[in-house]
Amino acid sequence: MRVNDLIRAREVRVIDPEGKQLGVMPLAEARQAATDLGMDLIEVAPDGNPPVCRIMDYGKFRFQQRKKQRDSARKSRITETKTIRVRPNTDDHDIAYKTRMAIKFLRKGYRVKFNVIFRGPEMRHTEIGRRQLGLVAKGCEDYGTTEQIPRMEQRNMTMIVVPRPDMPRDDHDLEDDDDLQEEPQAAS
Repeated sequence: MRVNDLIRAREVRVIDPEGKQLGVMPLAEARQAATDLGMDLIEVAPDGNPPVCRIMDYGKFRFQQRKKQRDSARKSRITETKTIRVRPNTDDHDIAYKTRMAIKFLRKGYRVKFNVIFRGPEMRHTEIGRRQLGLVAKGCEDYGTTEQIPRMEQRNMTMIVVPRPDMPRDDHDLEDDDDLQEEPQAAS
């Protein structure tokens, strides 16, 4: 963005601080109009014919731009993806534990990607991996929705679950959760 003496066009279309057009005028006259008002001449549309310049306070304009940029960066949240890996011969108890981990991640607002990794002869039994992912999806249905149904990618079967938009987020640290601890068993 060019300001004051950095503007190179001979003639410019000038807009005053209130947004009214002052018309097309020579660059020297436009600069003089800006200095008479105690402001800067800023080229806002250099591609126009003639280029469009606005009379405004450049310091205040830069401050507002930075403030908008900070606010938009604060509002945008990068969604991180957590990956949970299982094998076709993973036991049902372990699948239940990994489902609880996925629920915990979903409550935090993370996307969860499940990978079932097949090796060698396990490739002939992809239905086992599909059944495992079905159990996980059923266990997570109160907390998330399936974004990508289980599908094969080379030797991996992948499914992605995202948090439900209507579910309130749980923002405290993942390490502080005790809901994954198993209840103590009574001594016999």
